[in-house]
Amino acid sequence: MAERGANALSLPDDWPAHSDPILALNRMGSFDWDLDAGLFVMDPLAEQIFDVRPGEYDGRPESLADRMPRAESHRLDALVAKALKDGSENYGTYFRIRRRDGSLRWTHTQGYIRRDETGRPRRIIGIVRDATEELGDSAARQERAAQAAARRDQTNVVEAATAALAHARTVQDVIDVVKDTRGLALLGSTSLVLGLVEAGRIRLVAEGPAGSFVPGTLVTRIDEPYPMSETVRTLSPCFIESPEDFSERFPVLWPHITGLNITSAAYLPLIAQARPIGSMGLLYNDRRGFSQEERNVLVALGSSIAQSLQRAMLYEQEKDLAQGLQQAMLPRTIPSVPGADVAVRYRSGYAGGSLGRDIGGDWYDLIPLPGGRVGAVIGDVQGHDTHAAAVMGQLRIVLRAYAAEGHTPATVMARASVFLHELDTDRFATCLYAEADLSTGVVQVVRAGHIDPLVRGDDGTCRRIAVDGGLPLGLSAEFGSLEYPVAALELDPGQTLVLCTDGLVEQPGTDLDDGMSDLSALIAGGPEDVRDLADLLIDAAEERGGDDDVALLVLRRRGLTERQPVSRLQRHVVPGDPDGLSDTRHMIRSTVRAWGARERSDEIELVADELITNALMHTEGAAIVTLRVLTGTDRRLRVEVEDSSSALPRRREPGEAGVSGRGLLLVDRLTDVWGVEARGGGKCMWCEFVVPDRA
Repeated sequence: MAERGANALSLPDDWPAHSDPILALNRMGSFDWDLDAGLFVMDPLAEQIFDVRPGEYDGRPESLADRMPRAESHRLDALVAKALKDGSENYGTYFRIRRRDGSLRWTHTQGYIRRDETGRPRRIIGIVRDATEELGDSAARQERAAQAAARRDQTNVVEAATAALAHARTVQDVIDVVKDTRGLALLGSTSLVLGLVEAGRIRLVAEGPAGSFVPGTLVTRIDEPYPMSETVRTLSPCFIESPEDFSERFPVLWPHITGLNITSAAYLPLIAQARPIGSMGLLYNDRRGFSQEERNVLVALGSSIAQSLQRAMLYEQEKDLAQGLQQAMLPRTIPSVPGADVAVRYRSGYAGGSLGRDIGGDWYDLIPLPGGRVGAVIGDVQGHDTHAAAVMGQLRIVLRAYAAEGHTPATVMARASVFLHELDTDRFATCLYAEADLSTGVVQVVRAGHIDPLVRGDDGTCRRIAVDGGLPLGLSAEFGSLEYPVAALELDPGQTLVLCTDGLVEQPGTDLDDGMSDLSALIAGGPEDVRDLADLLIDAAEERGGDDDVALLVLRRRGLTERQPVSRLQRHVVPGDPDGLSDTRHMIRSTVRAWGARERSDEIELVADELITNALMHTEGAAIVTLRVLTGTDRRLRVEVEDSSSALPRRREPGEAGVSGRGLLLVDRLTDVWGVEARGGGKCMWCEFVVPDRA
């Protein structure tokens, strides 16, 4: 036993071994990190592991940046920061080092944190060792799998963001995609700011969450020392990898965002067609720095957002151009019409989401006519482009001119068709013209390939008025079919006439009759006020969508609060109807006396009878007799007789035995003023008599 004890005490002279040989034999290097001074001292073996030559390392951690892949450096920094913050005594992890030849080597480190009596970390002592053999092929496979997963995640981020932006049509749509919760999650940031370049300045258009922008930076100059301005000036992204980096590079901005706990940020220029259109800033509070893969993803996302913004801005510019041109072609104001409430509306096809410079040819018009009449027009020129809008503008003016000249509704439509046919265009147009006499409620309607009008009764019911129509304008002249039937309807006080283009009715895959039925039901259940009703119909078109324009005119005849004296009467006299002629003479006699013509009653009756007789004898077709009272400097009674002949009357001497030729002499002698007007395919003989004011 004594011998065995003696042998046990016979130990080597270098026992126990010093720590350096132990570390060296286990291929470990040591380090000592003074946190206050920022010095990171390594022994020679640790320098070998980092592939640093003797005398090359200066003791500062940042000098090892070339030996640390960025992603590994960020991960190791985050691990150490967490251990320092949560009171841990040690930490350990595997990471990779980049050698001089560019290859990567697995390494393991373990550190012990020394703190002072207050618990503040002052120093870290630890080891670093080569872990290549330890991890071997398994680590390489895991690394390749991790890289593949990271690439898939990056691809998913780009695809998801691109898919969301593909549905953005306006600038606000793009902003909504980027700033909402899902958009922020895709971008991985905790807050963002987005600005657009306008006239040499950057205007902030979005921030998320609300209130995350810096006061005073809503509008900034491009030459100011801000990161968004720098990206616009340089056309390069600006990556800020730490709070220290932020405060050093942008000292003006940093004090204002310290409360956001920002640890890193990425500011991306939004470039479209080699021109900066804006900048976007993504701010993070859970990471430091960016790997190359992360930078590539952010740059790709910035490019996608820039393209979406440019597309949205071009869309809005073209939309403004289209709507501006369209509005310029439409009447700027609608005149007030005594005896009626009128509302007009127009909806551009852009509201339905069409792309391109789609300018519709839909239009409306309201034309005041003599004698308390009004002409209501609704129409649609074929096509959706600037040419359609130009044709529409010309056609609207021509229709207004023909109606104001006093032509009948059928003649107005026929002449407009000839004009469009002779115009240098291949377009045709559908149109509906309604001439309403608001004193009597009689409405004459002419339809040229257009959809029928609708009338809402004062009891809330709505019916479609079937009107026999002719060919669209332009086509009727081309095929020599200028006959337009005239339909008459009576609009009672409180009833509403609705004229619209087919964009309010037609839907893809839906029958026109079904669309008219749906529209009738909507009108029947709508409000009584014409403005509210028009808004309801346009809102329904907005909800339904569609790329076609909509023009709408709603006219409601007011109810009479008290009985007004009749100041206009009209009668049709047909050839070969003695009773009709006799009734007309009786109507003229009683009317002019009721209107206070007094001693001039016989003169007026005689002249009117002469004009009617001449129209029936010398022309083919009926004569239209109109009597009306004109007020002004003198109170005048006007007689008009229209016929279908364009031949003008000639005043001639009848001779001693002549029985004809005295008519115009009689008219000239008895009237105060008379004349002849062209009316479409015919003419109108008119004369006026000054009569005393009625007591």
